Amino acid sequence: MPRAMTSRGGFYVGNGQVQIGESTPRSPDAGEVQIQVSHVGICGTDLHVLHGTMDHRVTVPQLIGHEMSGVVTELGPGVESLETGEKVVVRPLISCNECPACRTGHQHICQRLSFLGIDAPGALQDHWTVPVDIVHLVPPHVPLETAALVEPLAVACHDVKRAGLASGESVVVFGAGPIGLLIGLLARQKGASVLVTDINPTRLDLAAGLGLDAVAAGEVDAAVEALTGDTGADVVFEVSGSAAAIGEATNLLRTRGRLVVVGIHSEPHPVDLFRVFWRELHLLGARVYEPEDFDEAIALTSEQALPLDRLITSVVPLENLAEAFDELQSGGKAVKVLVAMGEKR
Repeated sequence: MPRAMTSRGGFYVGNGQVQIGESTPRSPDAGEVQIQVSHVGICGTDLHVLHGTMDHRVTVPQLIGHEMSGVVTELGPGVESLETGEKVVVRPLISCNECPACRTGHQHICQRLSFLGIDAPGALQDHWTVPVDIVHLVPPHVPLETAALVEPLAVACHDVKRAGLASGESVVVFGAGPIGLLIGLLARQKGASVLVTDINPTRLDLAAGLGLDAVAAGEVDAAVEALTGDTGADVVFEVSGSAAAIGEATNLLRTRGRLVVVGIHSEPHPVDLFRVFWRELHLLGARVYEPEDFDEAIALTSEQALPLDRLITSVVPLENLAEAFDELQSGGKAVKVLVAMGEKR
């Protein structure tokens, strides 16, 4: 039966609002594939879009979403690396391959980067057509619901890689949202001692339930001292986007410790550069991911090396998109909300 010429999509329409509307499926051109989208995760970046802080990049109305899983439905001319019916995820970055960052091999931080779901139409649509070179194959045994967590897990893989984390090191994670929890779980899996802190008691309870040491923000100094003695932590990951966390992080690090900035700080914040100088600290940025980070995330997902399913707090239909955003903004129990597109598979 021929596919209908229109399908559903979730749009950011400005003024802090999302709406359900019609999107037009596009047959893939050469080097592209079309994917029937299964699940889409809502993340902190989507909340930034909703709050208008990315309006300078978004063309309204915009199909949003980028954490996804799906099944290949159509191949464009010349595509031989995939077959229809295969499970896939998308690395939602399109680079120019010409700017200084790209020329030095850092295409993921391209100076003209197009991030799908922000700068270009995203995954919250029944059928999504994208370049084949940003599509990653997922093993058949991995549930599509779980596969939707590959993208945020790839973020965590990149962050931990940037830290140069070694087994036996001590780690503090500011922020027990999905990325912070994934960093904590991955760091522990790599042999580190991990301490997670947050201001949300529900998220601290989840972190503790996942086997991570979790403390409230006001208790982190004493907890780090108990964990490391008087040396300080080897690595601090700042994932919360909080000015207070940036200010505190440098005080928790040992001599030549590493501070990895993961959270999006839309406004400049003070950093104790004297402390950076005095202790010869390393200040590292970590933005999105590289192809090998997706490969690692898929391998970890395939091996069930991390309890990913326990981060999913709800799965809702597209019709409940606005309510899902409200749930995430409420600061309650929601951690990772997935939107199920079409029938659950």
